[in-house]
Amino acid sequence: MIGDVDKMLAVGLIWGATNAAMRRGALLWDRYLKSTPNSGDPPRKFDQKLLNSLSNWLTLLLFWQYSIPFFINLSASATFFAILGQAPISLAVPVTNATTFAATAVFGILLGEETRIGHALLGTGFIVLGVSLCIT
Repeated sequence: MIGDVDKMLAVGLIWGATNAAMRRGALLWDRYLKSTPNSGDPPRKFDQKLLNSLSNWLTLLLFWQYSIPFFINLSASATFFAILGQAPISLAVPVTNATTFAATAVFGILLGEETRIGHALLGTGFIVLGVSLCIT
C-alpha cells in the first residue's frame, strides 16, 4: 500500500505542476490570438467558423508551451487509472486530488502567478495535514 501512496503523490505532483504550466501556456496562447489580425472580418458561415475552430485547436496543440504540459498531464492520468486498479478508490482519489491542489498552488507561485502566498501556503499546509491523516 505504501508504494501505491507514493505513486498517488507523484501523480498529484505531476498534475499540479502541469496544471500550472498549462495555465501559463493558455495565457500565452490568448496573448498570441489577440495579436493576430482578425477583428474586422465579416461574419462567416458555419463551415468557415468550424474550420477556423479546428485550425485554432490544431495550432494550440502545436503550441509547445501548452501541448507539452498537456501530454505529460495525460500520461499522469493514465498512471492514475492504473493505480485505481490496485488501490482502493477511497484512498486514491482524496490523496491524489489533495496533492494536485497543493502542487498547483505551489507551482503557480513558482511560475510567478499573482496569488496571496500566505493563503496558498496555509491551504497547502492543511492539505498536507489532511493527506497525512488519510494515509495513516
